[in-house]
Amino acid sequence: MKLIWKFNAALIGIFIVGFLLAAFVSNSVLKANARDEVLQHARIMLESASSSRNYTDSQVRPLLETQLKYRFLPQSVPQFAATEQFNDLRKKYPDYAYKEATLNPTNPRDHATDWEVDVVNQFRQVSTRTEVVGERDTPEGHSLFLARPIQIKDPACLVCHGTPDVAPKTMIEAYGANNGFGWKINDIVGAQVVSVPTSVSVQRANYTLKVFLLLLGAIFLFTMVMLNLMLYWVVIRRVKRLASLADEVSLGNLDAGEFRTKSADEIGVLTEALNRMKTSMVQAIKMLES
Repeated sequence: MKLIWKFNAALIGIFIVGFLLAAFVSNSVLKANARDEVLQHARIMLESASSSRNYTDSQVRPLLETQLKYRFLPQSVPQFAATEQFNDLRKKYPDYAYKEATLNPTNPRDHATDWEVDVVNQFRQVSTRTEVVGERDTPEGHSLFLARPIQIKDPACLVCHGTPDVAPKTMIEAYGANNGFGWKINDIVGAQVVSVPTSVSVQRANYTLKVFLLLLGAIFLFTMVMLNLMLYWVVIRRVKRLASLADEVSLGNLDAGEFRTKSADEIGVLTEALNRMKTSMVQAIKMLES
């Protein structure tokens, strides 16, 4: 096998190992970054929902308190406002979801499903836990969810959720007296849950990985071509010339040419050595002929 083929075989083997290693590491890093990006989106959305709750509780609810005597307005409920705000967002982003998943809600739409009950119970079991992150498959695809506990800290909440006899009559007329009662201070009654699809971030990560690997392959191809050209001009071309001259001399053609070089590298040293050997051979033959 020629030297250049051996060189290319070794180079390709090194590239394949490096390419697979780079692909594995890059894929892991990009997927982790995609997951972090999804979580960041979820946290922003959850903060937006919390801001909507706070705004409703501090500014909207006081303005509607008088109306509660005549008609129950769900717009005065922070949970309702946050959910409605998110429902409006879902018109453009239907895969995103937000829910005030509650174990015993006043509004039936907030009732926690089986998997949401498990999330709420995680907060109830460890009261110091402030966040739960998980993944689940949905009909729309794989999604990641972020949840935070809903804990009763404001005694004013017990007006509507303590006992039916003290709750606003208009609320009882709207939702009945069987749901949303029995809450106590510091109880964890539910969880704010934001679900964000991972498909967009994963697709972006896969595209970035593909572009990176294509660039890596292009760089390797360019490097391989340049190394082959350099190997030919610096090594193989000079070695072929030396081999050709040495072959002529070995056949007795002492006028084939001189082993000359201007280079001081290893091939230059070999050229000088062959030149001295040829000179010594010529002198020895002349002595024998004389």
